[in-house]
This record gives sequence, C-alpha cells and structure tokens, in this order.
Amino acid sequence: MAADASILFSPFRLGAIDVANRLVMAPLTRNRAVAGDVPSELAITYYRQRASAGLIVSEGTQISPQGQGYMATPGIYSPAQVEGWRKITDAVHEAGGKIVAQLWHVGRVSSTELQPGGAVPVAPSAIQAKTKTYLAGGFAEVSAPRALALDEIEGIVEDYAAATRNAREAGFDGIELHGANGYLIDQFLKDGTNHRTDRYGGSIENRVRFAVEVATAAVKAWDKGRVGIRLSPVSPANDISDSDPQPLFNHLVAELDTLELAFIHVVEGATGGPRDIAPFDFQALRKAFRGAYIANNGYTRDLAIKALEAGDADLIAFGRAFIANPDLPERLRRDASLAEVKRETLYGGGAEGYTDYPALADAAA
Repeated sequence: MAADASILFSPFRLGAIDVANRLVMAPLTRNRAVAGDVPSELAITYYRQRASAGLIVSEGTQISPQGQGYMATPGIYSPAQVEGWRKITDAVHEAGGKIVAQLWHVGRVSSTELQPGGAVPVAPSAIQAKTKTYLAGGFAEVSAPRALALDEIEGIVEDYAAATRNAREAGFDGIELHGANGYLIDQFLKDGTNHRTDRYGGSIENRVRFAVEVATAAVKAWDKGRVGIRLSPVSPANDISDSDPQPLFNHLVAELDTLELAFIHVVEGATGGPRDIAPFDFQALRKAFRGAYIANNGYTRDLAIKALEAGDADLIAFGRAFIANPDLPERLRRDASLAEVKRETLYGGGAEGYTDYPALADAAA
C-alpha cells in the first residue's frame, strides 16, 4: 500500500516566501541560453510547465562574465538577461508557482574559451581541477586557474550583491547562493582547494569568511527572508574535498544562522550519486539552523515522506525527475510511474528533451 503523500502537499512558509507544497525543483543546468547568455524563449515554457513545484530553484545563473563556466548558461548581470528572466518569473507566477534564482560563480571550473578576453579562471588558490566543462565542441578539460588577489575578493562579493538586486528586479521570489558542487564558494570553504595564508585561508573561521561575506551582502541587497544557500559538505563534485568537513560545515551553518537566512539547501552525499559516500551528520546542520532545511539527493517519494514526517527536513528537492516529469507533484500525489530522462538531450539543443516531456494526462492519452 502506497504511503500517504499528504505531508508532501502541506503549505510552508520559507522565510518570506509562502509555498504551496514541500516539493522543490532543484537547479538544473540545461545549456540552452541564447546570444548574450540570455534565457531563451523556450525557457519560459520549460519553467511554466514545472510551476506546480512548491518552489523552483533556477538553473545556475552566473553573476558576472567571469563567473561563467559552461557554454550557453544564462547570466543575471545585463539588462537583457534581467528582462529575459522577467518573462520567466512572470510565467511561473501566472501559473501559481514560486521561483528563486540560483546565483553562481564557478571559480576554477571554467575555460579560457569562456572567460572575458581569454583570461584564465580565478580561484582561491592556483590548483587545477580534474574535471570537465561544456564547450561548443562538447565536454573538455577545464583550464588551470590563478589565485585571486586579496583586493579582488571584495569586487566579487559586490557582484553577488548586484546579482541579488537584479534578481529582485527580474521578479524572482528570492535567491539561492550556489555554495555547493565545487564552485567558487565551495572552493573557499574546503581545504583541498583553499591553500591561502591570508584571512581567507587556513583556519575554519577564515575559510568560511567568503561565504559569510557573500551571504551578508545578499541579505543587505534584498532581505534575509529572501536569501538561501546551497551546500554540499561531502560531495566530491568537480574534484573538491575537505579533510574534516563536519566541524567546517557546523561552523559555517552556525554563522549563517546569525544572518537569519530563509533556508539551507543541502546535498546529502555525492551530488547525483551515493548518499552514503562519506560519514556526515546532516541533522547537526538542521539543528544548528533556525531557517528551513531543504534536503536534496536521491530522494524517492517514500523517502521524502519519511524525512518530512520524522522532521528531518522541511522541504525535499528533486532534480532530474523534474526534467522528465513536468507535473512531478501530481505524479507523486497519485504514486504514478515516472518518465525517464533522455540523457542525450540534457545539455544543449532545443525543445527535444526540454519542453516536450508530456504531463501525466497527455502521456496516458
């Protein structure tokens, strides 16, 4: 007998954002932005189709040209990009949904082909990642980065603040700082990528400084009830690691709690991989944070129900299931079968594998 799914569909107040249910559409990079890194017209349909989620977290959206790491990902630093996103937020709101912008700086996970003037990517330390990016010719090794000078860091913090203001202008309901998956904020946090000897490196207190400064700037640019952050304490995504993540993330979340952020969005385990990749007490983060806890990674319908009923999370994020199932909440309500993702259409392309997945009623017909 299927578990009672009613808890998945109870309303919740996420900081200053009222959501209709506990289901979150996780950020999903699809590499379909058009010239000027503007969201495409197809993206309006794509997000509208998925507006029955309690909350949509947009695909990673670069805060500056320097913050881009993959071809055809959208930005939120130019007027044209803001206008492109406004069409999407209007469509989501008209369909009854809520959407926040995921603000992204990739740091070292980039290529000179994507950086302004062919510059090398930036990072806390000049350590090349053993990972790939997506370019016009397909997947390719990332370029070796250079270490950020101390006097450059303040400017990047301001880029996050400016992007937050632009997200507000674009009609988003809030923002999520991308602090996960081996991108810039995560690179500052973890000692595998941060070998600095100044006030941003070394001790845990120093390594969390950049993340806290960015979150503080975002709160000042908008409102604490409109700001959240995504974290992945033990995920090895993009060749990232830390020698002792538990005290690091316990301290970080305690610092973020003083800012009264709306939520933390936590990848439990390896991003898109095993939940038990390394020992970690995720509930310690939940207990240290007074805002909402969004749990992410490998959740099924039953696991989501159990986590909510046990009080282990406030909301549950689903990623690829939302790609192939635009009406995922209704399918979970009915305990209906889920369509499978067409992997060959995940990155780049047009409508195929993007806006042509049918809703449940259409699939049955």
